Amino acid sequence: MSQRSLRLWSAIHKWTSLICTAFILMLCLTGLPLIFHDEIEAAFDTDHWQPAHPDGPMLSLDRMLRAALDNRPGEVPLFMSFDTERPVVNVTTGPTPDAPGGAMHFASFDRTSGDLVPGHQDGVMEFLLQLHTDMFLGLPGMLFLGFMGVLLIAAIVSGVVLYAPFMRKLDFGTVRVKRSRRLKWLDYHNLLGIVTVAWLTVVGLTGVVNTLATPILDTWKNQSLADLTAGYQGAAVPTPAEMASLDAAVAQAEQAAPDQTLQFVAFPGGGWSTDFHYAVFLHGNTPLTSHIITPALVDARTGQFAALREMPWYNKTLALSGPLHFGDYGGLPLKILWAVLDVITIVVLISGLYLWLARRQPAPRTTAAPASPQTGGAP
Repeated sequence: MSQRSLRLWSAIHKWTSLICTAFILMLCLTGLPLIFHDEIEAAFDTDHWQPAHPDGPMLSLDRMLRAALDNRPGEVPLFMSFDTERPVVNVTTGPTPDAPGGAMHFASFDRTSGDLVPGHQDGVMEFLLQLHTDMFLGLPGMLFLGFMGVLLIAAIVSGVVLYAPFMRKLDFGTVRVKRSRRLKWLDYHNLLGIVTVAWLTVVGLTGVVNTLATPILDTWKNQSLADLTAGYQGAAVPTPAEMASLDAAVAQAEQAAPDQTLQFVAFPGGGWSTDFHYAVFLHGNTPLTSHIITPALVDARTGQFAALREMPWYNKTLALSGPLHFGDYGGLPLKILWAVLDVITIVVLISGLYLWLARRQPAPRTTAAPASPQTGGAP
């Protein structure tokens, strides 16, 4: 590599790293407990809830929807989801169909009685998730963090390009512990960085995709579902009183896809449905297809089945990015691996920042400093 190319890649690595380091460090710190969100929630759950009628019949979805709306007078339904291990229906409501996340209300109901199920006290986890997702800034915050993710990818690529020429005189894994503190941390920084480069690339890319959720869903509605909404010009989003039977809508969806399992229902007007349809989402039954969701759309006013639409590739990418980003598809062992790699990345980021702050103390020429393959600043 020529000296000019070397200087160019070094500049790219240094500035992309410096700009995004603080935000990537925040994402790593908040992401660490979020990896174990389910386990933390279960550990602090001291309420051993039991259904009111364990052997009794399940109430209809329409009955559960009425219970949720009675619990939140004046609000409209946004989502309905279902526990896999308990007879529990979860209903998200809001003041308007397009209510932002901060205005939504989540409640769980016993499907054997219609009673409220005690909620989990996970305010801290919700705070961390919101900070991790958009820094409490909504879509602008998500897009900003997405741009930081793009800078992270640029820092990784430039660091990998620089790693080989700077390390050509040293064996892989060399840590010069007997030299200066800066050289020692430089070697740790580069070793840990190259070890985690593949993982951080995956997490960085999936994180960028997750920040584009709103534009992806808008594109899906405005392009892939445009023909289904063409006949509704001027029509308003139906109110709960105007909606057809939810049970009938779900039954039609399950009949259209008998080899799939019901996952959740999105009500009209929200990001996951059109302004005029129930979107009944189903998923496959294999480890891979369980993360691929397919919506069946039913006219929310008439109850007429509209279509079963396979999600386009960009929606499938979004659906897979969430669990892959948090290691949430391989059980506890994968989550532990994700956490270990997250901690290593935190060390890389902090050491890279230290190396940049100590840059006025150059190492001897015989021990030229290799560039970092990760974020955190080049030496």
